[in-house]
Parts: sequence; C-alpha cells; structure tokens
Amino acid sequence: MPHPFSDRQRGLFISVDGPSGAGKSTIVAHLEQFLIADGEHVHTTAEPSNTAIGRLARELTDTVTGPALACLYSADRYHHIETEIRPHLDAGKIVLCDRYVPSGLVMQRFDGVDPAFLWALNSAADRPDLAVLLEADPAVIAQRLGDRGPRNRFQTAPGSSHAEAHFYRQAFDRLVHAGYDVLRLDVSTRTPEQAAAQIRDRLHDFFAVPADKARHAQPW
Repeated sequence: MPHPFSDRQRGLFISVDGPSGAGKSTIVAHLEQFLIADGEHVHTTAEPSNTAIGRLARELTDTVTGPALACLYSADRYHHIETEIRPHLDAGKIVLCDRYVPSGLVMQRFDGVDPAFLWALNSAADRPDLAVLLEADPAVIAQRLGDRGPRNRFQTAPGSSHAEAHFYRQAFDRLVHAGYDVLRLDVSTRTPEQAAAQIRDRLHDFFAVPADKARHAQPW
C-alpha cells in the first residue's frame, strides 16, 4: 500500500471524539497500529493531557463545574498543543489525539455553559487535518456505560447518552460551519477494529487526492 503521508514536511493531526462509551480509546489504539503497519511514524496522545494541568483537570472534573472547568480544560488544550502536539507534527509524525476541541464543545454543556462561550475558548486551537466524530445509538451507548460503570459525573445524569449525542450533533454543525474537515462515523454496529480500519482507509483517501475532493465527509 502506498504511504501518502511519508513525504510531508509536516505531520498530520487527527483528532477522534465522540460520546462516552463509543470506544474512542480502543479505536485510536487500533488506528495507531494500522498506521504503524503502513510504515508511518505515529504519536498518540489524549485529553486531558498527561501534564500537571491535565491531571488537575481530571482530578477536579467531579467537583468543579461550569465555566471554571471549561477554562481549565481549554488551558490544558493550549498547553498540550504547544508542548506536545506541535513538536511531534513538526517532526513529521502523524499525531492521533483521543478527545480534542469537539469534546470541549460538548462536555460542559451538561453544566449549562453557553455554546458560544465554549467556542470562544476553543476557536483559536490548532485545527486538526481531520476531526473524526464517532456516533452511536444512544441506547447502545447507555448499555455499554451500564456494563462498565460511569467514570465521571457527566455519565451519571439521567438521559446523558441522548443529551451527549445531541450536543455532538450541534458540535458537528459548529465545526463544519467554521471550516473544519470532519468525518462522522457511526460505530453502533462496528467493532473498534472495523471502525479504525475505515478511518485509516479514509485517511488514505483524504490525503492521497486533492483536498477539495475530500471536504466535509458525510455520515457513514
């Protein structure tokens, strides 16, 4: 298989977001292995980041709410960009990020934060070359969360799966309107490995052809 990313002076930045229980981390892990097998140099990261700010954000997620938590998450994001994402891109690597700006437009919605405020916090963040938004039937998500148990307060609210799906649809509209290149992928009936393979295939399609043919992919 050709390696369409190998000759780029700058790497590629791919973010993967979606509702809790969609399998983001597992999908990113499979995608990393597929790309490495294709001969690519890959750096995988996540948000909140593994820095002092990111660890503080994780620690305070269940006790701090609203704009204060949104600002903490965005501070971690900008620090993450400066200290980790950009250096690896400058080294020519593919950077895979598990949660990024789309999650920043969603999670604090549970606290009633104005979407315009969240966009103002996140709009200056470096844009990924491709933002992958995972989707799944809220009933499937609720079942998965029930099986594994909630990991933060956002997952314990009644109807959280339906609300999160709604917030992500609104985030998609916001991102496309702002000019992001977004791939929506329904993972309700796909295994994580199948989803990762489809993202890998779309990456080859997106970056092996002229960019104007690859804008604003529609849902699969």
